[in-house]
Amino acid sequence: MPRPASDGTHRGDTVAETFADLIAAEDVLLFVNAAVTATGQREFRSDAHAQRLSLDFLHEYVCVNYRPLYAAALALDINDHNAARIIETLLRGAGGAGAEEKRVEGRLIARRLAVLPPQRVYRLFRALRAARVNNRRTRAILRDWLAARPDLGHDAVKYRRGLKTAARHAHLPLGAGTGREKETPGEVGDFLFAPGRRTKYRHPLLDAHRRAHYEQGALYELPFTVAEGFAGRHGVGREALVERIAPRMTRLERLRTQGSTGVGPERTDQRTDLTVMPLTRLALYVLSLPVDERVRRRAELTKALRAAARRTAGPYRGTWGRVAAVLDDSYSSSGSGKKRRRPLGTALACHFLLESLAAPGAYTAWWTSGAADPLLVRPWGPTPLGTRILDALEHAPERLVIVSDGWDNAPPGLAGEVLRVWRSRLDREGRTSVVHLNPVYDTDGFDVRRLAPGVPTAGIRDAEDLPALVEIAQFAEGRTGMAELREYLDRRVSLFVEDDPFCYVPGEPVGGADAPAREGRR
Repeated sequence: MPRPASDGTHRGDTVAETFADLIAAEDVLLFVNAAVTATGQREFRSDAHAQRLSLDFLHEYVCVNYRPLYAAALALDINDHNAARIIETLLRGAGGAGAEEKRVEGRLIARRLAVLPPQRVYRLFRALRAARVNNRRTRAILRDWLAARPDLGHDAVKYRRGLKTAARHAHLPLGAGTGREKETPGEVGDFLFAPGRRTKYRHPLLDAHRRAHYEQGALYELPFTVAEGFAGRHGVGREALVERIAPRMTRLERLRTQGSTGVGPERTDQRTDLTVMPLTRLALYVLSLPVDERVRRRAELTKALRAAARRTAGPYRGTWGRVAAVLDDSYSSSGSGKKRRRPLGTALACHFLLESLAAPGAYTAWWTSGAADPLLVRPWGPTPLGTRILDALEHAPERLVIVSDGWDNAPPGLAGEVLRVWRSRLDREGRTSVVHLNPVYDTDGFDVRRLAPGVPTAGIRDAEDLPALVEIAQFAEGRTGMAELREYLDRRVSLFVEDDPFCYVPGEPVGGADAPAREGRR
């Protein structure tokens, strides 16, 4: 019979509780890795159906067994697809939560909605309507999010279907005086539901949309995506439209249209400041350029990538000491048709960020293909991770960061064996910190693929999240229990909700109709 411990409990019970905590922590971390990397789209080694099926199971499993931690994932650096999915799941199944849990969930949902792109939020509202979710909490969240929008007239033009669906589903009177409706009472409601009622609108965008049906000049007063729909009716070519509407286009719209029109980079880039682009987005743009153009614009592109990396590193710039990186540019980093070159773009962005985080002159990078010029990398060849890890460890770095999908195949398994021997025989004191960041979700394992059991592994989608993911990866070593993980999540939730001046809680007054919208990064 097991001996009782000093507090009267049996040692067997204590061991069982500890084991259960480790399993719970492993389940939650597994879900976080999936929520960071998986988007339900086709990957290099799995199709979209397998991705969605695997994600469906994880969301259901974690929500049922660890609902508070499931909601807390909204405070982490998960992608927009899974953030919207978590919000939908919480609102659809509110019956299992207590009053305090609902209050915390409401704050997390409101805060996350404030940083999601508006088109993603409107898509979420359509999904809630299709699922017939229309409880009081859902209506309050929807109403308060719309009240915080800076200009519902703009939303009515650019996201017409989404706003119309949301207003109809929650029975919202859009003429009640929210946002710019104070200046143009009732116009948004009439625009959406009774477009023939008014012959003129005081809101400039609403009136431009009305005039665009018969006046070509009104096209260039509309958002680009809306103007595209009217351009064909007026016989305006895409190149002419882009040229004239360029001042109203966002940076991403200008970059996307640059290659599909006759507008040359020397003209478009005068209006597009690449140095203010998000780092991962900029890396993907660089990889989309032909090699000869990358060579021709080497100074401009390198300057922009380093400026974005310095901005992302912030106060941590130059504080990581000696850093070595093993970066995967094998053929599988080409991604899929839906996520073209995404793994390689993440690796390229991580390269420039790690260069900024390392001490001056203390950074070395090893690409799996042996490439020496990061600006010219392309998906090519096998994945000899083991060989490149040996090369990196030879320089005795303080930190070794591996960015790869984990499919070590030249030869298979060498990377895991190298890391095992290094940790157990050559570096027992842990002088070198090793972390593996994986940008690809493995549907078969319900997690990102790992190189070795003792190597901290985390999923990554955007290089901007690298410092935070390196921190959370330490929990994946298997030696941290649920108490430590809960403490970490509570700290992240507190920073996410309470330290944000734009946060609003359903049912509480918002910060004013003219409060700026918080756009998502993805």
